[in-house]
Amino acid sequence: MTNNDILKKLRVALKLRDDDIVNILALVDFRITKSELGAFFRKEDHPKYMECGDQILRNFLNGLVIQMRGPMPPKKQENKKSS
Repeated sequence: MTNNDILKKLRVALKLRDDDIVNILALVDFRITKSELGAFFRKEDHPKYMECGDQILRNFLNGLVIQMRGPMPPKKQENKKSS
């Protein structure tokens, strides 16, 4: 299964439009246009088909986590006392 297949299946399962995916990627400061995104959803034999790289899928999944759960709370720093 390719990254393109995973992205397609997530789009259908979560009922996402192209705008939604662009906004999810923007949550992790990853900019992509709708036309670039559309190239991932084309058939492999289409001349404008583009493979979805690991970086794009990783950023989409990270953005999806932020959208579903909210941003990660800041970590508390522990005070270490040296004796």
